[in-house]
Amino acid sequence: MAAHPNSFKARKTLKVGNKEYTYFSLKAVEKEVGDLSRLPYSLKVLLENLVRNEDGSSVTKADIAAFASWLKEGKSSHEINFRPARVLMQDFTGVPAVVDLAAMRDAMAKLGGDPKKINPLVPVDLVIDHSVIVDNFGNSRAFGENVKLEYERNGERYRFLRWGQQAFDNFRVVPPGTGICHQVNLEYLSHVVFVKKDGKELTAYPDTLVGTDSHTTMVNGLAVLGWGVGGIEAEAAMLGQPLPMVIPDVIGFKLTGKLREGATATDLVLTVTQMLRKKGVVNKFVEFYGPGLNEMPLADRATIANMAPEYGATCGYFPIDEETLRYLKVTGRGKANELVEAYARKQGLFRTSKSPDPVFTDTLALDLGDVQPSLAGPKRPQDRVPLDEAAAQFVANMDKEFGRRDDGKRVKAEGTDYDVGHGDVVIAAITSCTNTSNPYVMLGAGLIARNAVKHGLKVKPWVKTSLAPGSQVVTDYLESAGLQKDLNKIGFNLVGYGCTTCIGNSGPLPEPVSKAITDGDLVVGSVLSGNRNFEGRVNPQTRANYLASPMLVVVYALAGSMKIDITKDPIGVGKGGKPVYLKDLWPSNKEIARAVEENVTAKAFKTRYADVFTGDKFWRSIKVPTSLTYNWDDTSTYVRNPPYFDGMGKTPQPIANIAGARPIGMFADSITTDHISPAGSIKKDSPAGKYLMEHGVKPEDFNQYGTRRGNHEVMMRGTFANIRLKNEMVHGVEGGFTHHYQTDEVQPIFDVAMRYKQEDTPQIIIAGKEYGTGSSRDWAAKGVNLLGVKAVVSETFERIHRSNLVGMGVLPLQFKDGMTRKDLNLTGYETFDVSGIDGGLKPRMDLPLTIHYRDGSTRTVTVTCRIDTAEEIAYFKNGGVLQYVLRNLAQAPSAAA
Repeated sequence: MAAHPNSFKARKTLKVGNKEYTYFSLKAVEKEVGDLSRLPYSLKVLLENLVRNEDGSSVTKADIAAFASWLKEGKSSHEINFRPARVLMQDFTGVPAVVDLAAMRDAMAKLGGDPKKINPLVPVDLVIDHSVIVDNFGNSRAFGENVKLEYERNGERYRFLRWGQQAFDNFRVVPPGTGICHQVNLEYLSHVVFVKKDGKELTAYPDTLVGTDSHTTMVNGLAVLGWGVGGIEAEAAMLGQPLPMVIPDVIGFKLTGKLREGATATDLVLTVTQMLRKKGVVNKFVEFYGPGLNEMPLADRATIANMAPEYGATCGYFPIDEETLRYLKVTGRGKANELVEAYARKQGLFRTSKSPDPVFTDTLALDLGDVQPSLAGPKRPQDRVPLDEAAAQFVANMDKEFGRRDDGKRVKAEGTDYDVGHGDVVIAAITSCTNTSNPYVMLGAGLIARNAVKHGLKVKPWVKTSLAPGSQVVTDYLESAGLQKDLNKIGFNLVGYGCTTCIGNSGPLPEPVSKAITDGDLVVGSVLSGNRNFEGRVNPQTRANYLASPMLVVVYALAGSMKIDITKDPIGVGKGGKPVYLKDLWPSNKEIARAVEENVTAKAFKTRYADVFTGDKFWRSIKVPTSLTYNWDDTSTYVRNPPYFDGMGKTPQPIANIAGARPIGMFADSITTDHISPAGSIKKDSPAGKYLMEHGVKPEDFNQYGTRRGNHEVMMRGTFANIRLKNEMVHGVEGGFTHHYQTDEVQPIFDVAMRYKQEDTPQIIIAGKEYGTGSSRDWAAKGVNLLGVKAVVSETFERIHRSNLVGMGVLPLQFKDGMTRKDLNLTGYETFDVSGIDGGLKPRMDLPLTIHYRDGSTRTVTVTCRIDTAEEIAYFKNGGVLQYVLRNLAQAPSAAA
């Protein structure tokens, strides 16, 4: 990189205690561009990033000055390059990222370059949290048995990650059984103000990050600016590439008042999610401000920040203030507070109740006192339902959503003394980073369990209960308060520290329940304290899935049915045959606050995180060879050398127009990355299941798609394999099916795609709004690339998935002027041409899409190329971002040894 021009003479010194820090002053920038005090705090963090990384090429003086223009207009179309301080990964997305790095080392050697150059240049933390499955539950042995099974299933993946831990610099792994990556990030990994040591010089700057999980946004509750990216983008960031972006619009969300008695942070975030989805904040920052922040605990802020992917924003940011300092102290990081406060005040990054409101692109407001107890469901996080309407909504949805008539029938569960019917809650899971990081709702759930025990209530026998805390500290404070024993008594025993049900790792239902559901074709539900309830995600047998606070999860486990109005009807019958109501179970806000104050201590955080990278006896016993490149095992069904760099030369081939592309899928709105690349169970008769059986894997050892992401052979077969996917090319069929243009025969999408590849026929996907919503799943782009898809045409794209498609060399195209696929009278027998690609591709340019119909007629419509930046054009011309980085590194001179 070129020497720092320091155009604004921003390099200054800050003395804190007995240490001196270099920092890059925003006040110095103001001397030249004018007052920036009312710039949103989140944009001040971005601005500092540019001032510190100014090099005259990737960051110029004009890029920095563009923030002053933003302040005048409240928006900008100026493109900048962002360099995050660090990268966060979880194991589902981390394994394929490390696979790619290992493959890049091999490819680098083939190009005659130095494999050592393939190394993270910024710190990377990978937290193994997505692999534990709720096989065992409702007893004291569940945790130990689930951990044992996790290591048996994932030993090969974990060996590979341990190899990566020693093979790559700047790469740390937090072992299984520690916690959920976002909660570990919030409670331990985050600095708020980052300090980099270079020789004797210490440089202080805001902690920023990107993560390979969309809920990386949770850490914005701690004033750490970060968001989710695809694994492909994260790898580029790790390898020193800046992340191109347009200076975003910032929507100000004003909070006033305080939560009423009985309303929780979960109710608040479901309200915020619904409001922001309605507003439309895709590709935008949301920044929270107003007097409502003054009494809002950081745990509640983190709950709101976590669900930014659900409301569609890049991030939901809360500035540094006294609450940030208090949380750092409570979580055992109080020593950092002197620097955090001094730096933030010096830079104008510290919010007080007297701070003027920033200037925003647009605003909306919420009085916290208006928040009602709520659920969200049965299919989407933004579909909030007031608690007192939930039962009626479920009954209405029996016909509207599920096409069933509820005749009240119940099916005997064989070998038991109970039966199962429509609307029964069969999974009640306290799970997911969103809520398990919040001690108010976790201790609240424990207090409800205590009251249930006192009143003699039990969980209904058909409910699969689970408690999967986001960190070991949660266990400490539940035990300190004496509430874990009450949770145990009603079946909410510890099952593991990880994502579990929210990521689809709910495990199988007990056989009698499962059989009754199948035999009766029942519509049953789950209630989970998660952030995702998309179709087919939680469990294949639960059609109705509701997001709720941990407290309501416990209540619904006791009630056992979505058809009970828990605000009016008895939850159950207790001691002496007395009906027990919600008011008998629900603790007061004061009681919850007292439990938090007495039991959540800095000592627990310091103790639990003292040796966070050491791991348990299973982790420590994994032996791995030390080697620069990975010794690929051709018999492995978990980790394979991917084909992305096969036949790659030192210079890219010219990009060409797309001619004669055949559709393999036409989809409606809100196709999620779970629809495109499911994380859950692998069906025996699916292409992926057949592949595994052909390679000697028994169905009981399939594990899930999420754990197989290091094997492209499984993942490309699993692309579009979601059991609830509806492809409009094959009407009335659910699942990953399509047809070849020469036949009406319904076949797996993988099989048809491979036939098209053999015929050298490019493929295309046509879709509605919000294509690629949901998790930042790079396999949703990698899979379509390997199937042979050259372009995706939709009404709108979700932010991360659009970027992932470009990063894999797949062209995202967007309909213009309100046009939809329905206007084109498509049947699935057409061919599509995209012209203008070879004539000098430019960001967001218009391109002609020509449709050739079966009857010989043609129609040409204009679509927008959603390659949004010049940097992305370079990625696309190279066939993808990894190829771009690899070629650049291969051509650069090696650093001196």
